[in-house]
Amino acid sequence: MDLHGKVAVVTGSGRGLGLGYAQALAAAGAAVVVNDVDQNAVDAAVATITAAGGRVVGVVAAVGDSAAAEELVDTAVREFGRLDVLVTNAGILRDRVLWKMTDEDFDDVVRVHLRGTFTCARAAAVRMREQGAGGRLVLISSPAGQRGNFGQTNYAAAKAGVVSMARTWAMELGRAGITVNAVVPVAATEMTKTIPAFAPVIEEAERTGSPLPDWLRKDKGLGTVEDVAGLITFLASDASDGVTGQAIGIGGDRLALWAHPKEKAVAFADGGWSADMIAALWPGGVGAEAETFGIPAPQAPVA
Repeated sequence: MDLHGKVAVVTGSGRGLGLGYAQALAAAGAAVVVNDVDQNAVDAAVATITAAGGRVVGVVAAVGDSAAAEELVDTAVREFGRLDVLVTNAGILRDRVLWKMTDEDFDDVVRVHLRGTFTCARAAAVRMREQGAGGRLVLISSPAGQRGNFGQTNYAAAKAGVVSMARTWAMELGRAGITVNAVVPVAATEMTKTIPAFAPVIEEAERTGSPLPDWLRKDKGLGTVEDVAGLITFLASDASDGVTGQAIGIGGDRLALWAHPKEKAVAFADGGWSADMIAALWPGGVGAEAETFGIPAPQAPVA
């Protein structure tokens, strides 16, 4: 995939998945603006990409405020002349069950994931529309945003909002040639290492250098950061023309298209529904096959 001539901003790219995205885009020829709140992480990311022959500049900023979004876009334009791709990866976790989650836990996560995606995408869209040559917005979501996840009220709500924004902006920006997609990644990171079923397998693979087993790579769709990066490069490229408004999952050996919410079962009653009528119908009617919820707890196969 050839991205020469394109300029990309990747938020939260000092380490982990974000760094993997920035490295893949640079390896394909794009000039990249990397970003993190940690100066050391930014410096290390810039050094790594530069050593591999990439064109890169770093910005230390906390994503969320409009000022940070403008700084990222302005840096891309000042250093490389334009902006073609935005990847909104920056995020934090403040996991707690509902009755223990504080206002600050909720607000901090929503500020970075949801508001940060909004402010950065808005700044990027303004610039891309001014350029008149289209562009790519790649918004990073999560399985938690698609299904919910225990202890992640703030994170799941924000990531669900990211997908909704992708669908909305795909409509709003289509005439400008700007595509907008949400990516739902799963990879072996510091966060997934905390899952009991995954931790020992990931640690063993890292210790020995052996690949993750098929039950992880295929059944659970969990692999390396590098396994995810190819989708980001594709969505940043001209090859993805016409792909917009989608939520696309990737991890390990699995590539998937997530369904948009839709009515699953419908019933009608002349004059409308009373509570008693709904109660009588629900078990064998509209509610006969209720939807599941939550990310199923992973279980390693029994030897």
